[in-house]
Amino acid sequence: MANIKSAKKRAITSAKRAERNKMVKSSLRTAVRKFVEAVGSDNGQTKLNAAFSALDKAASKGVIHKNTAARKKARLAKRLAATAQA
Repeated sequence: MANIKSAKKRAITSAKRAERNKMVKSSLRTAVRKFVEAVGSDNGQTKLNAAFSALDKAASKGVIHKNTAARKKARLAKRLAATAQA
């Protein structure tokens, strides 16, 4: 453990941020997984919108990079379009 007061504060702060980031990432993964499960069904579009929202929120909070969010959104939309054509 740190000896200096500011280092102790940084350790506490970084632990809080890590916990928050973990929660955001977990909800993001859940939204994406629910979309993947609903791809073939009729509510695939609503699950896609929820996944897009979760990706945008994670990117705006800095949990994931904005280009990563954009790439994942493109791949999810492509997946939905492929099942619509089939």
